[in-house]
Amino acid sequence: MKAMVLEGCASVESAPLKWMDLPDPIPGPGEVRVRVRTCGVCRTDLHVIECELPFQGHSIIPGHQVVGVIDRLGPGAKRFKTGQRIGIAWLRKTCGVCDFCRAGKENLCESSRFTGYHEHGGYAELAVVNEEFAYAIPEVFSDEQASPLLCAGIIGYRSLKRSGLSPRQRLALYGFGSSAHIVIQIALSMGCEVYVCTRGAKHRELAKSLGANWVGEDPGDMPAPADSAIIFAPAGGLVPLALEHLKKGGTLALAGIYMSPTPELDYESHLFYEKNIHSVTANTRRDGEELLRIAAEIPVKPQVQLFPLREANRALLWLKEDRLEGSGVLVVDSGGTK
Repeated sequence: MKAMVLEGCASVESAPLKWMDLPDPIPGPGEVRVRVRTCGVCRTDLHVIECELPFQGHSIIPGHQVVGVIDRLGPGAKRFKTGQRIGIAWLRKTCGVCDFCRAGKENLCESSRFTGYHEHGGYAELAVVNEEFAYAIPEVFSDEQASPLLCAGIIGYRSLKRSGLSPRQRLALYGFGSSAHIVIQIALSMGCEVYVCTRGAKHRELAKSLGANWVGEDPGDMPAPADSAIIFAPAGGLVPLALEHLKKGGTLALAGIYMSPTPELDYESHLFYEKNIHSVTANTRRDGEELLRIAAEIPVKPQVQLFPLREANRALLWLKEDRLEGSGVLVVDSGGTK
């Protein structure tokens, strides 16, 4: 199979992913093999490639927003059928027996393994996953639309839950990339007001087009404090600003897997009046199932920019430079639709 492979950490400006020919993977017990059609380009891929997440010491195929069709079943695999379209996401394995797993908090499992980081992902023609960690894709979504839902959507949805937002409340979003442009559609479907604070002019235009009630660059210009807020940008400096513009009893969710250092907080200005800060760590499979169901009911309409698999380095650079509108998606198979 052909794949884009990372052999060692480097800046995306150096085009670190190499186009390689590798042996076709063979699914093991309980696994399925997918002929990949599309794979989303995620900011977590940047963190892996540029070593903001610890390097795992071996070459890796990135990508964890994978949509494709099963072409081979491993021994004992019976949840899906050959020819069925499924998705592969970030979380790909947990122990299933620890206190976290048994309490429904598998996202906190100490033995978790992740797609495109510990094991090969979807920047390739073929990918393998345990069938218990795969997702059926609702028919309403094309392959290109479904890919961003498998991480940007799932993590955005978990962040929304962690923010404590209720229907008809006010939500503030800091940063407006792939996750945020899905979250705003869910929040608006709940009858909420949404304020968007982001630096990029293209991102501001996208937020307006999707129905944001206020869009700007400076949190100080927000017309009212928010009930809930989510920081998607990996910028710790936004934390005190977001807390200052949160209502009493409000909750700030931090959506990123990586964030730059957070400045010192002032108790009176940032934390008093029972304001809450909730971090977000990966997701559970239940999060993914709920997100796909809700997204299909609304329906959420991810906006995507398409790149051939071989141009993954360019797609990643555009992501880093905030040049993408919505979500970047690699097209692996020219037949990449339903």
